[in-house]
Amino acid sequence: MKKQVSLIHSSTLPTVEYAYASKVPEGMNLLFMTGACPLDNKGKVPEDTDFEVQARMCVSNLKAALEEAGATIQDIAYTRVLVASSNQDDLVMAWNAIRKELGEHDVPSTLSGVTLLGYTNQLVEIEAVAAIADKKD
Repeated sequence: MKKQVSLIHSSTLPTVEYAYASKVPEGMNLLFMTGACPLDNKGKVPEDTDFEVQARMCVSNLKAALEEAGATIQDIAYTRVLVASSNQDDLVMAWNAIRKELGEHDVPSTLSGVTLLGYTNQLVEIEAVAAIADKKD
């Protein structure tokens, strides 16, 4: 039987577009992913990009990092989305783009507005924790 992250939806809390919790089965290895940034192949954040474009770039870069670690989007147990804005509409724009890219895997997530992110022109960053089966299993 393949071990995988289980997403837990609440039957008593309000219905939301993400799971309230995730469960990682015993014997799986946790991957703590670096914050996925909207970097192009030159290691720069493209100028004149908005929250939506940067959110999609972050997911694309996250998928590439997961693949190199032997994981996929389906293996993510938790994300934290950081958006450099105090405007809730900007946060929602980034969130909606990320949710669309993650598809049916409605992983528990925290969405936060922050003052500033590390790269010039950076508006979005995604931190993730994933779990993969031990090679022995």
